[in-house]
Amino acid sequence: MLIGKKIAVLMGGPGSERDVSLASGNAVLKALLGLGLDAVAVDVTSFEIKLPPGTDLAFNVIHGTFGEDGRLQEILEEMKIPYTGAGVKSSRVAFDKNLAKAAFIAHGVPTPQAEIIDVSAGARLPSFLAPFVVKPPREGSSVGVHIVRDQASAAAAMVDAAKYGNDILVEEFIEGKELTVGVLDSLTLPIVQITPPNGVYDMASKYPWLSGAQGSVYTCPADLDLETTMMVQAAALAAHRALGVEIYSRVDVLLDSQNRPFVLEANTIPGMTETSLLPKAAAAIGISFPELCKTIAEISLKLRS
Repeated sequence: MLIGKKIAVLMGGPGSERDVSLASGNAVLKALLGLGLDAVAVDVTSFEIKLPPGTDLAFNVIHGTFGEDGRLQEILEEMKIPYTGAGVKSSRVAFDKNLAKAAFIAHGVPTPQAEIIDVSAGARLPSFLAPFVVKPPREGSSVGVHIVRDQASAAAAMVDAAKYGNDILVEEFIEGKELTVGVLDSLTLPIVQITPPNGVYDMASKYPWLSGAQGSVYTCPADLDLETTMMVQAAALAAHRALGVEIYSRVDVLLDSQNRPFVLEANTIPGMTETSLLPKAAAAIGISFPELCKTIAEISLKLRS
């Protein structure tokens, strides 16, 4: 299906995750070229895109702002260019943590208790006590996220999160195992367990090559019994469907001490290097990285042609 098609791999972007996106984009480009496909890199540096003449498919690997929030998808639809991954509406809902939280609750997806606090009207504490997590609603890769362990440090965390938007999400802190589940065309992939070096899965432990920090340890499949595995995967698939996400996603889940899963968010443009978590999960069931890229491209082209 992809032979003879020109694939533009969109990478970079104007947001805070630009460097990570360039790494993903170059890995996808290398994989597609290795399959003998006609692929070309497009480094997006602003909120506009220019595609090579004759582009048949845009392979979107722009994480976060612009690439993951529905704006790029809307432009590509106006250009009548098929693209990979989530569509306009599902991208907007999944990217906005406040909208995603509402969708999870409406569809019965297990998720931590949360409140939206409008700091433009004055910072206030949530109705539940610390510890809790303060999150900017429309940022990825743990940008602006703070774990507040006592009430006294709440104000500073909210002020920092408010740099990215006034309607911040304050979420109950769940102590437990960090898990992530890839979903590919309604297939739930093996669970990846994440063990951060300092107990907090932040920007530094996610991308140690950016900061020189110690990286996290990833175990796939996660060391869970069959019943718990099925329960976590079911919660991830329910979250994927609650958001209406097309093609693929990677859903982040916390598993508490009572083996109860709590969905945090779904990433519609997850990391796409050979060592990223979605490719790691796919590899655990024999799907190589080039094959994963090809499958995403094929399913997307079929859906949108």
